[in-house]
Amino acid sequence: MSLTPSTMLPLGTAAPDFRLPDTNGDGKTVALADLKGAPALLVVFMCNHCPYVKHIRQGLAQLARDYRPKGVAIVGISSNDVANYPADSPAKMKAEAKSAGYTFPYLYDETQAVAKAYHAACTPDIYLFDRQQKLVYRGQFDDSRPGNSIPVTGKDLRAALDAVLAGRPVSPNQKASIGCNIKWKPGSEPGYS
Repeated sequence: MSLTPSTMLPLGTAAPDFRLPDTNGDGKTVALADLKGAPALLVVFMCNHCPYVKHIRQGLAQLARDYRPKGVAIVGISSNDVANYPADSPAKMKAEAKSAGYTFPYLYDETQAVAKAYHAACTPDIYLFDRQQKLVYRGQFDDSRPGNSIPVTGKDLRAALDAVLAGRPVSPNQKASIGCNIKWKPGSEPGYS
């Protein structure tokens, strides 16, 4: 397992466009344009098999149950190479979403173009955008990691969400998310750092 930190995309970056199939539903596509007007947009690059995503899985499902009723648009995106990581296939994504209780679209980025557009590097890699779809938070869910005995609360992300919903600025003091590297298709690894 390779520990990889988020690239910490610059705050203020406009949300890169996407149109991806939703594995957590009827297979319809979800596009960035479909999410306009939400008071906040949360984009989480994640996958099924990463121990760091598994570690926050119940906390992420609860966060969605808490914030979607407040109008927050939430999408999970898996960009992993399923040829080499079949546990992350769309069929397995659908099963994982049901098992985890994810109430948000779980999108499949087969070409990995969306992950590259967001400069996503790890799972989980978390991006929060405001009503104008400008980046206001990119960082960790909370300080909990597999094996460190800190409870999973989502406190860092919840504080950012609460600030956006209250119309307050999000603290620029943000800790990078860390997790497994995105499983790039052979020869397609991005050059960003």
